[in-house]
Amino acid sequence: MSDAAPIRLLIVDDHPIVRDGLVSLFDADPGFEVAGEAGDGAEAIRLARALHPDVVLMDLRMPGTDGLAATRELAAETRVLVLTTYDTDHHVLPAIEAGAVGYLLKDATREDLTRAVRAAARGEPVLAPSVTALLMDRVRTPPPSPLSPREIEVLRLIAAGATNREIATKLFLTEATVKSHTLSIYAKLKVNDRAAAVTEAFHRGLLTPRPPAGTR
Repeated sequence: MSDAAPIRLLIVDDHPIVRDGLVSLFDADPGFEVAGEAGDGAEAIRLARALHPDVVLMDLRMPGTDGLAATRELAAETRVLVLTTYDTDHHVLPAIEAGAVGYLLKDATREDLTRAVRAAARGEPVLAPSVTALLMDRVRTPPPSPLSPREIEVLRLIAAGATNREIATKLFLTEATVKSHTLSIYAKLKVNDRAAAVTEAFHRGLLTPRPPAGTR
């Protein structure tokens, strides 16, 4: 047997039956100690600061102070492992940005859950498979461009140093239409002039540098 101290847990969920099940699960394993239970985020914050658990097992959707707010408050002080039924990016991304060390779903097996809590106690990130897939899709799929294809054409010519008149001639538009597109670009990129628009567009990857002439 290991002489290591058990991992101390604070279990946070607004459903007593869920808390009871989790308490029974961890109490049955000598590697864990349930230090306390909370039914909402405000109570979780208070108990976490009083009990100093190794890991807070946090539900997200709760009345009053929810799990996201509690995670944001506690993440700098202790390790928070989210355990919820929601795996949409609307829930996952804010929780990770709030500082959660991991994100699990309530359909996890007993073995997966205890393994995840041990990993969280070591500070290792833990994600449910569906959450991992969601995050990978987010990385692989770039966000849609805020600019229309015509605005990109106008901006590319602005970057090349063309005047409104030259852009109008090149794209068979009126100068008034070019000016309208330019003002729309400024608004969407939150800039005030042509140079800033071009700089911001390169920063966002909306424009890419052209290779020098004669290179391939």
